[in-house]
Amino acid sequence: MIGSLIGAGISVAGSIFGGLKASEAMREAKKNIESRKKENQAWYDRRYNEDVTQRADAQRILTKTGEEIKNRNREVAGMQAVTGGSTESVIAAKAANNQALAEATSRIAAAGDARKDRIEETYLKNKAGYDDALANMEVNKAHAVTQAIGGVSKAGADIAGIDWSESDKRALKENYDKEYN
Repeated sequence: MIGSLIGAGISVAGSIFGGLKASEAMREAKKNIESRKKENQAWYDRRYNEDVTQRADAQRILTKTGEEIKNRNREVAGMQAVTGGSTESVIAAKAANNQALAEATSRIAAAGDARKDRIEETYLKNKAGYDDALANMEVNKAHAVTQAIGGVSKAGADIAGIDWSESDKRALKENYDKEYN
């Protein structure tokens, strides 16, 4: 009978200890997931709000286009000086050059929009993964609590179901008296 009590006590202690350890592990895992979720948000905020025209690749395109425009303008001005061309031809060449710059800027903006779409897609995919992980963690936490309560309840039921014979009661009283009196 005393063995049953000791076993029940160990069972209760084990359930409580296991529940505490599981809870501690879940807190750490949740903290880790929430940290990664914040990093994902910071990445999204930084990358989504970047000025696409300030990126190195866009600057390279704009610089190259600008250099080509300057060279063409010099050529047109030189040809006008040599051949005596009209000012209309210079104006037309400058308009064509301005159109080329506008088209380059437009292509950069379109690429920037596509890039933002990819950034948003990646962010939402990662966010959904982190949210799912947190939701699963809550389900697992509820399951662990249910198991711990079940273990304690079973141990309590085992203790309550012990058949206390008169000799068992006397033995417990004698042990208690020896120990505490």
